[in-house]
Amino acid sequence: MSKEVIASTATKPRKLSAEEIAEIEHEMTLYPDKKAVGLEALKIVQKHQGWVSDESLLGISKYLEIPAADLEGVATFFNLVYRQPVGKNVILFCDSVSCWIMGCENIKAHIKDKLDIDYGETSKDGDFTLIPVPCLGDCDRAPVMMVGPDLHRNLTPEKINTIISDYSSK
Repeated sequence: MSKEVIASTATKPRKLSAEEIAEIEHEMTLYPDKKAVGLEALKIVQKHQGWVSDESLLGISKYLEIPAADLEGVATFFNLVYRQPVGKNVILFCDSVSCWIMGCENIKAHIKDKLDIDYGETSKDGDFTLIPVPCLGDCDRAPVMMVGPDLHRNLTPEKINTIISDYSSK
C-alpha cells in the first residue's frame, strides 16, 4: 500500500454543516440517485469552505454513501473543484488559441510579475490564485480572464493593474 493511500485512509471525515446538508438534500431531489449528486455536493462544500479538503471529501462520501475514490475522480476531473486552499480571488486565465493570438502570454507574464505567482499558485497575501482554463467563450474580446464571477475582456497590462488593485485586500 502506498504512503498516499495510507495517509488518505488515516483522515477522519469532516462532519458536514447543517447548511451544507440542507443544500445537498435539495440537490438530491433534482437527481435520480445519490451518486449523481456527488459533483454538486463537492461544489456546495467548496462554496462554504473555499475548497474541498480530504476530510470534507470523506464527509461527503460518508453522507452520500459513495466511495471516496469515486468522488476523488470527480473532484480531480473538474479543474474548478479546488482540492487545496485557494486565494480569496481565483483568477481563471484563458489560454486558448484565440487568447494566445491576442497576446495572453504577455498578459500572463504581467500577472506573474505583479503577483509573484504562476499557474496553480496563490499570492503570499492570500488574495489571488491563478488557474489556466482552456476557454471562457469570449474569443472576440481576447485576451480574457475571470476573477470570481466577473469576466474581464480585452486585457492589457494597465487593465490588469486596475483589476488587481480593485480586488486586493485593503
